[in-house]
Amino acid sequence: MKFILGTKGKMTTVFTEEGRAFAATIINAAPNTVTQIKTKEKEGYDAVQFGAVEAKEGRVSKPQVGHAKGKSLRHFRELRPRPATHKGAVDTNFPEVGSMVDVSVFEVGDKVVVSAISKGKGFQGVVKRHGFHGGPRSHGQKHSERSPGSIGGGGGRAGGRVAKGMRMAGRMGSDRVTVRNLAILQVLPETGELVIAGAVPGRPGTLVEIRG
Repeated sequence: MKFILGTKGKMTTVFTEEGRAFAATIINAAPNTVTQIKTKEKEGYDAVQFGAVEAKEGRVSKPQVGHAKGKSLRHFRELRPRPATHKGAVDTNFPEVGSMVDVSVFEVGDKVVVSAISKGKGFQGVVKRHGFHGGPRSHGQKHSERSPGSIGGGGGRAGGRVAKGMRMAGRMGSDRVTVRNLAILQVLPETGELVIAGAVPGRPGTLVEIRG
């Protein structure tokens, strides 16, 4: 079971021993605390709850501090174990409540799944949001270079209304995004950092979930 919570740091370039250059993201992952073990008998499902990112005293509620065994932890996430075999046997090798999990659970070369909230971009038009090409830049165009064009209606396919799922302008970003098969390039237990190949969703400081 490989899982850790961290925050997104800056991007950098990492050179391997073979001389290959990788664009990489640094994840600041201080040791996580196992705050709860959920079981099928009590909660209805098996899961391990992790707490991460310590906050100043007074910025976390007292029930939350009590749940975290006296620590002022800001974020909590659960990991449901995947089947250990193709027959569906569940891996129940859970860590103990109160134990610490750090970046040393991962190894260089591991392929991980990274989930985070993407950058919010506010209300955007169809060119940026959906990749529309816009109208021609000549032939009498004045204010409609980036307009969406016809959205149907009339007596067409939708019978006088706009069809569901029509690509139009709207809020963009701030979605939970999962990126799979990212390789770990470096594991730095002394600084609590993971260096992951490629880009990770979110802005610097965004909470990131890393699953092996």
